[in-house]
Amino acid sequence: MSDMNEMTLTRIAEALERMAPAPLAAPDFDAASAFVWHVEPDRLEPVPRVNRVALELLVGINRSRDTLLDNTRRFAAGFGANNALLWGARGMGKSSLVKAVHGAVHADHPDLKLVELQREDLPSVARLLNHLRGSKHRFILFCDDLSFSHDDQHYKSLKAVLDGGIEGRPENVLFYATSNRRHLMPRDMIENERQSAINPSEAVEEKVSLSDRFGLWLGFHPCDQDEYLAMIDGYCEAYGLSIDAVTLRAEAIEWQATRGARSGRVAWQFFCDLAGRNGVALG
Repeated sequence: MSDMNEMTLTRIAEALERMAPAPLAAPDFDAASAFVWHVEPDRLEPVPRVNRVALELLVGINRSRDTLLDNTRRFAAGFGANNALLWGARGMGKSSLVKAVHGAVHADHPDLKLVELQREDLPSVARLLNHLRGSKHRFILFCDDLSFSHDDQHYKSLKAVLDGGIEGRPENVLFYATSNRRHLMPRDMIENERQSAINPSEAVEEKVSLSDRFGLWLGFHPCDQDEYLAMIDGYCEAYGLSIDAVTLRAEAIEWQATRGARSGRVAWQFFCDLAGRNGVALG
């Protein structure tokens, strides 16, 4: 009877082993400058060509640009640096800045890698950190468009990156996130929880304090018309596109009026249309 039980347990163990996902092979971090983290199964996929613009083309965000660039350079050199939250207006270059800064610093520090992490994959971040912890490379974890709702528990996983728990955040890992919200959750949701809670001060403290764990807060605000036009001028110069200044200004203003907004994204969309009409390739 004991032999039968032993055989049964052995078969169960073998079946479970077959069902278990294979352990993640050690990635070749020299294969690319950037990677995307995927789950089911866990893997780091290299990005052959990062979708980014040159740092000098990002206009109107000079202070944020210089601050993030300096922070990233210090981290790449092995010195102290802070996690960064880039928050504010849509389309003003938050994610573009992260990718552009990484590209600029990577040119001098090829061991600096960018790893993009989706918000919905935050619960797997502990496993990701284990793969990065022992590497000789240095990593910027990047999460774009980060925010949480009142019943969202993903923010607890983010604390593993910002605080690191008992092990601490790996010395070779830094976290950059972008968000439209300064406190990573809607203002009306914060107020609703304060009003309905028995202890209002504690009701949202855990979530609101999450943003306090970022050492750098970089704010992005809507651009004015001069900045909008300067962005377009910069794109024209960079791609060698010569257009009459009066015509360019009139078309650019008409474009943003039809969109009902001015931003870096709108400026780039106008330039893409302009380049296409003038036979200029952007690849």
